Amino acid sequence: MSKKPGSAADRLIHTALRPLRFLTVRMSLAIRVAVLTTVAVGATLTLISATIYLTVRSEFESSLDDSMIRRAQAGVDADLGTLFEGGAGPDALALSDIKVSVLRSGKSLQLLTGSTAETAFPIEFIGLPEREVSLGVTTRSIRSAYLDDTLYRIVAVRSAPGEALVMAQSMEGIGKALDRLQVLLLLTTAFGVALAGLSGWAVATNGLRPVRRLTAATERVARTNELTPIEVKGSDELARLTTSFNAMLTALDVSQAQQRQLVADAGHELRTPLTSLRTNIDLMDQATQNGRRSLTDEQRAEIMDDVRAQVQELTTLVGDLVELARDEPVRRAPEPLDLADIAQAALDRVRRRALNVEFHSDLESWLVVGESQLLERAVTNLLDNAAKWSPANGVVTLSLANGVLKVTDEGPGIAAEHLPHIFDRFYRATESRTMPGSGLGLAIVKRAAERHGGSAKVRSTVGAGSTFEIHIPGAPTI
Repeated sequence: MSKKPGSAADRLIHTALRPLRFLTVRMSLAIRVAVLTTVAVGATLTLISATIYLTVRSEFESSLDDSMIRRAQAGVDADLGTLFEGGAGPDALALSDIKVSVLRSGKSLQLLTGSTAETAFPIEFIGLPEREVSLGVTTRSIRSAYLDDTLYRIVAVRSAPGEALVMAQSMEGIGKALDRLQVLLLLTTAFGVALAGLSGWAVATNGLRPVRRLTAATERVARTNELTPIEVKGSDELARLTTSFNAMLTALDVSQAQQRQLVADAGHELRTPLTSLRTNIDLMDQATQNGRRSLTDEQRAEIMDDVRAQVQELTTLVGDLVELARDEPVRRAPEPLDLADIAQAALDRVRRRALNVEFHSDLESWLVVGESQLLERAVTNLLDNAAKWSPANGVVTLSLANGVLKVTDEGPGIAAEHLPHIFDRFYRATESRTMPGSGLGLAIVKRAAERHGGSAKVRSTVGAGSTFEIHIPGAPTI
């Protein structure tokens, strides 16, 4: 069976960590950085201090053990007489708090010649290691034990059959040195932790200054809608973040300008058909109310045709605006489309309403993945535009080869200064302002091509017609 969450241990850990999580959530980023730096440095210094302390203590004990074993072994080699030679007499042993005795058969202690009771090893502190040495089980032993509340290092060396020299030296000096080292390490660790905390706070405060500038700029944008770029300082990651934020502000500013321009242009284009509609409606209303100014059937039919034309223009304009306002990616169909079939369907539709223009077509199959309705509308817009500018009985040629769809007309052509703007929304050359249309058809063509991963371009010569091309990525049929 799997362990169920929410056990007593899990709840206890959750309860213990809850204050820390609460504090972390309430902390600012600078404080979190300072706290994490302090904790990391504190843990490192603690580990280093503990390593130093344990190493020094081990070295002290090892040095003391080597010294005691050498002295004991030297005494054994010289029949124990050298222990009180060269200043190592009873008084010297007493001052250095060294106790020496000979253990016989693991039972009784014998004082060395010249030693005193103060320097003798007490029988009650003889342990199993010393007895084993005197009985010949082992040759030496080393251990620590407390004698009269003082920690001693006890060494036993076999001196003769059934005898062992037992020596004990106080570790009080070593303990005091270790205590001083411990205090020094604690103070050093505390100072390092405090310095790490201050340094972490200073680094976090200075390092996060660009972030605070970005935060202030974001709040300013939300409050005032002013998209002023921020000054970039340095070349680090924060400077790159500032540059990216400035790019976002610029893009947002351009988008807002385009939206304002779209609204202004749409309002301008809507004003003309709406004004014409209102004029025609007022005229019919006045004719209805005033019997002496009644309209003839011909006048009434002319007004109704004008109204229908204006309604159709409004419908087309609204549809174009809705199409251009769509900004979502193409919903690709699960099956590929043949661009030649789409182009032929658009040609059949335009041919029925453009009776004074002759259409020629040469279409090769080209498989694409995309949105058939949008592609057909783009091709229809190109054909309508070509038919509108072609002279009576003119020829419009539609061709498709290697994924490039071309529409060529025999119209007056486009001046060079207008070519860079021909696909812009609501852009209309001076010569076309008296012609029907909203200036959105070619913008839809460009949008359709780009949304299918392609492109749109135009080539034109004044007096010799124009050729519009759209390229849609795909593959020929096999």
